[in-house]
Amino acid sequence: MGVINTTPDSFADGATLYRSARLDLGLAMDRAREMVAAGAAILDIGGESTRPGAAVVGLDEEMERVLPLLERIVAELDVIVSVDTSSPGLMTAAAVRGAGLLNDVRALGREGALAAAAATGLPVCLMHMRGEPSTMQQAPHYADVVAEVESFLCSRIAVCEAAGIARQRLVVDPGFGFGKTLEHNLQLLDALPRLAGLGVPLLVGLSRKSMIQPSSRVARKITMIIMPIKAWTMSSSNRFKISFVDMGNPCVCGTPGCGCGKGLGNPD
Repeated sequence: MGVINTTPDSFADGATLYRSARLDLGLAMDRAREMVAAGAAILDIGGESTRPGAAVVGLDEEMERVLPLLERIVAELDVIVSVDTSSPGLMTAAAVRGAGLLNDVRALGREGALAAAAATGLPVCLMHMRGEPSTMQQAPHYADVVAEVESFLCSRIAVCEAAGIARQRLVVDPGFGFGKTLEHNLQLLDALPRLAGLGVPLLVGLSRKSMIQPSSRVARKITMIIMPIKAWTMSSSNRFKISFVDMGNPCVCGTPGCGCGKGLGNPD
């Protein structure tokens, strides 16, 4: 999954696709083509920054940022387009324009989002986030982060199923860096096989987050964890898939196509 932020203030690549204070569709399409050429099977477009401290974006502005690029990618590239949004109106509009996945950091918790997502018939990714982006990193606390994230995701799966969204259409994301300290993130990394036991695919977004540094124990831990998880998910008794989200170069070393296994993106 390649991430394309159409915002001026995202944590890793904010404003890099802007010219004269406006999103440049040409630059955005160049980025999309680069990611597809590098092997991305899904492109995730987001029009609302969810970095720590980010403010909520109005629906009209979010749609203006996302929909033109969505239409261009659908028309010109052979790739699934995921739309990262919590807004019911954008979910509906994106589905009409060819989106293949809805990716919601608020797990369809915003008013009207559950019904809107159900009506689209699209697959949905439900992410765990403690609080809102504007406050989520203000001393987050858990008695047991793994148990609480697991319980939350399990409850949201149940809510979605009750609303008519089949389990086969659901993906879950533990929400690394969204209302979590470094220690919380490490615990969740260790618990990925347990979370895969929820019975739906996992989406794991780590690339370019500040928790990853080239020499950090997080980068080393990721390398140690990926291989046994891949073996576990590929066995005949386990049908879960884990997707690692990238926003550019695949390795911390920064070499495109290197595959050295040192990490999953350049540090922010």
